Amino acid sequence: MSKQNDGGAAFPTIARENDGQGNYCYYSEGGMTLRDWFAGQALAGLVADSSYDPKDKYNEYASRFCYTIADAMLAERERSNGQEAR
Repeated sequence: MSKQNDGGAAFPTIARENDGQGNYCYYSEGGMTLRDWFAGQALAGLVADSSYDPKDKYNEYASRFCYTIADAMLAERERSNGQEAR
């Protein structure tokens, strides 16, 4: 079974930790994934629509739809591999 492509960290930061003897260990803290960021941006677009009703019974569908958009964004990102869109 292959791992879901989550795009890695959306906003990685470098953390520094002191071992108590003046030596520092640096490591990356990832935070949210790029997939979650893309899905959140898609959701923001959906709820910006003035007809959006937060009590709507289709909200579960909307959540899945946002992750479908995120997955498509990640697939296109991987496909283009940083090349300019045509």
